[in-house]
Amino acid sequence: MEYAENILETIGNTPLVKINKITEELPCLVLAKYETFNPGNSVKDRMAVKMIEDAEADGRLKPGGTIVEGTSGNTGMGLALAAIVKGYKCIFVTTDKQSKEKVDVLKALGAEVEVCPTAVEPDDPRSYYSVAKRLGEEIENAWYVNQYDNLSNQTAHYESTGPEIWKQTDGKVTHFIVGVGTGGTISGVGKFLKEQNPDVKVWGVDTFGSVFKKYHETGIFDKNEIYPYVTEGIGEDILPANVDFSIIDGFTKVTDKDAAVYTRRLAREEGMFLGNSAGAAIKGVLQLKEHFKKDDIVVVLFHDHGTRYVGKIFNDDWMRQQGFM
Repeated sequence: MEYAENILETIGNTPLVKINKITEELPCLVLAKYETFNPGNSVKDRMAVKMIEDAEADGRLKPGGTIVEGTSGNTGMGLALAAIVKGYKCIFVTTDKQSKEKVDVLKALGAEVEVCPTAVEPDDPRSYYSVAKRLGEEIENAWYVNQYDNLSNQTAHYESTGPEIWKQTDGKVTHFIVGVGTGGTISGVGKFLKEQNPDVKVWGVDTFGSVFKKYHETGIFDKNEIYPYVTEGIGEDILPANVDFSIIDGFTKVTDKDAAVYTRRLAREEGMFLGNSAGAAIKGVLQLKEHFKKDDIVVVLFHDHGTRYVGKIFNDDWMRQQGFM
């Protein structure tokens, strides 16, 4: 018989899927690393389990403990699944920018959720970074995950996602493109691929309102770059330790409108029902057209599932309110 001992054993080994219509103008083959096939429907399942296992191994997370984390929703989902299997409690802190579906899903998995304002400085005591850190210190037998600076995040992708892409492309991948939030995916995958072939190009997709692109190009952390934006899961107003800028060849920025419109296009033209950051990622690929040649193999990673955004991206009224339709 063939079966998994628990849901965590089904994480990883996600397929590569060819993009056909949206990328017709490109000279190369574009393949999507389709991470919604993970049990929590996102790439974050990989690093959630890795961070927990590493914390168990060195004693930061003890039996019966409480996992505390600030999350836009997907990391929380992965942590919650692992917590159920392993017997931990979860308290998640998120922002009022995130979709209601994400909050409801976390609660459905037994987690407590606190919602904080988006439009405050990272070091403001009301920010979701600050609240999560404070709860991790105040609650007895709690472990604050800190996915931004917890390098197990990056290691998870170095050990699993990167090797999968290399194997699935038979070592022929020439470009890896992905939206950047905590930086774990781009840094872990990028490091592995460049160790196999230093000529592989690694590009990050950023959003307007985030500091990554300018910092990478100039070394300047420009607070004037920071302002509220709609796209979920990518971009930051901080510099996470997981973003290894030395591995990244460049960034391209995608507007909120383009991210939303291309998320819908993926659904209607490719049958790919995906989250907000997937639209940003595929538009980023199109914006990088001049970098691709005929025989190139471009892998773009799609983070999460469209069910998280039914009340937003896939809601006509919301799209009109934002000026996207």
